[in-house]
Order: sequence, then C-alpha cells, then structure tokens
Amino acid sequence: MKQTFLALSLVVLLGSCKSAKQDISKNTIKKETNMETAVKLSNKDKVVALLNSFNTGDPTPISYINPNKYIQHNLAVADGLQGFGEVMHHAPEGGFKAKVIRAFEDGDYVFTHTEYDFFGPKAGFDVFRFEDGKIVEHWDNLMDIQKPNPSGRTQFDGATEITDLDKTEANKKTVKEFLEKVVINHEMDKLTTYINPAKYLQHNPAIADGLEGFGAAMKYFAENGLVMEFTKIHKVLGQGNFVLTLSEGKFGKGDHTAFYDLFRLENGQIVEHWDIITTIPSKAEWKNENGKF
Repeated sequence: MKQTFLALSLVVLLGSCKSAKQDISKNTIKKETNMETAVKLSNKDKVVALLNSFNTGDPTPISYINPNKYIQHNLAVADGLQGFGEVMHHAPEGGFKAKVIRAFEDGDYVFTHTEYDFFGPKAGFDVFRFEDGKIVEHWDNLMDIQKPNPSGRTQFDGATEITDLDKTEANKKTVKEFLEKVVINHEMDKLTTYINPAKYLQHNPAIADGLEGFGAAMKYFAENGLVMEFTKIHKVLGQGNFVLTLSEGKFGKGDHTAFYDLFRLENGQIVEHWDIITTIPSKAEWKNENGKF
C-alpha cells in the first residue's frame, strides 16, 4: 500500500511539474509574442495608438514617447513629458477625445489629421518626429471646428485613401513649387500648372470649390485690406498622393501666422485641399522656448 501511495504521489508530482513547465512556456511565448507585436508596430501605428489613448485611457502608448527627450512646439504646452502630463492633469471631466481621420508616414515623421474634443471641438494637424522608434518631437496646429464651407464641405470629409506611393517625392516637389511660385512669388500665370482647373475640392471653411472659389477669396481679401502672405516654408512632408506643408507668414490684419496645408494630388496636380490657420502668440505667452516651427 505504501509503495502504491508513493507511486501515485510521484505521478502527481511529475504531472504538476509538467503543468508548471507548460504554464511557464505559455507565459514565455505570450511575452515573446507581445514583444514581437510591439516591435512590428510602425511609427504611424504608434502615433494613432497614442492619440486614441485619449479615448481609451490606455497608458501603454505613453511608452512610445522618449522620456528623456520630448521637444514640444505647441507653445501652450511646456517641454517634455512633464508638460504633456500637465495638460492631461487639466483635462475636463470625461477627458479629451481624438478621432484620427488621416495618418501618414514620411521617413522619421508621422503626420495626422484629427478631430479633437480638446477644450472644445477642434480640427488639428499633428507632426511627430521619431528617433530609434520613440517620439522625440511634436508640432501641431489647432483651430475651432467651423461650419461647412460654401460648397458644403467640412474640415474633415473628403478622400482618405493613400495611393501613388511611388510618386511621393514628385508630389512633394509639385506642392513646394506651387507654394514658392504661386503663393509666395505671386506667379498667377502658373496656377493651373499646379492646381487642376477642372477639379479642385476645397475644405477651407470660408472658400468654395474650384479656382472660382479661390479667386473670390483673394478678391475679398484685397477689397477689405486683408492679407494672406506666406514668407517661409518650414516643412514639406508626404506619403503618396498626400502632402502636408508647414509654413509661416501673415494673415488677416497682418497677424504672425502658422499655415498648415494638406494637399491631395492626382496625376501631378492638386485636386483637394484642407488647411488650419492659427495666430502665433507673442513670445511672452510661450510655455516653451522651441518656437512654433
């Protein structure tokens, strides 16, 4: 009987050891799988997850920001993770919300077009720069959501599909030339070289579709002593048929202004446009020393 009991005990012990080894093996595989998943996340995936964490409260995406180097260009936010945390600390009841409409990747940069509930409904463009898989720098431009424009278009609707990946650099070149020659140098005879005269969909809240809408807006500005002057292009980022530019200049009565413009191209011409235009505050109001650009 004693031998039988010992034999049974040995069987149970061996079974327990085998089960423990299986559990350890499963946990190891699970950890390795999670690590593999994290490694496979693209920079674009990381940014989308970070913005979506406003909705979910998931703290994991904060780890995608380099805790030792986070250069902030939103002038209302202090530098580093401390500044980011301070903003989150002042979130209203229910927190902030973010709906990413479009997301793009260009080398070490990711840029997004997002509908926010951030101290009120906002439209925003964000740009993030990565080093070694971590976010180290951030730029943005935000404005209150406006009513649909004279053509019934909003600040968010329109095409979202990324195509023509092989034309990224050519499209970036086209947009840069458009801003330099037409917008900055006022070479209006070249307008239809860059903008498709038969198809130009406009999402600026105050401007209608087509070259007619563009012309009417320019006429209104001229008649009312207003300006829309680009003085410097700071960044041109793109992925396929979409190009985002970050520019500096003057707007309205001459206010120092940041222009963020998103263009969609077809066959080498601009066919759709979204923008966010915001006044750059005086330096006395800045919460960091990094500048808007």
